[in-house]
Amino acid sequence: MEKLIAYLNSLPQSERDAFASMCSTSIGYLRKARSAKQLLAVDTCVAIEKHSGGAVTRKDLRPNDWHRFWPELAEKAAA
Repeated sequence: MEKLIAYLNSLPQSERDAFASMCSTSIGYLRKARSAKQLLAVDTCVAIEKHSGGAVTRKDLRPNDWHRFWPELAEKAAA
């Protein structure tokens, strides 16, 4: 989650809300999830990876269980 916050902080203020909107969420929710140590929904993780251009990955956002939701990534890592 720290990588996501760093990415958000790197965006100009005017782009942060647009980024969150593209990910079907809000900056407030993302910051709240971080402070509450809450896991983001799987579809939100995919959207963040896509709209950040891979700067923040699904693995970054769900480091302990990403392999359960995206087994194809685990297969690539094993190869």
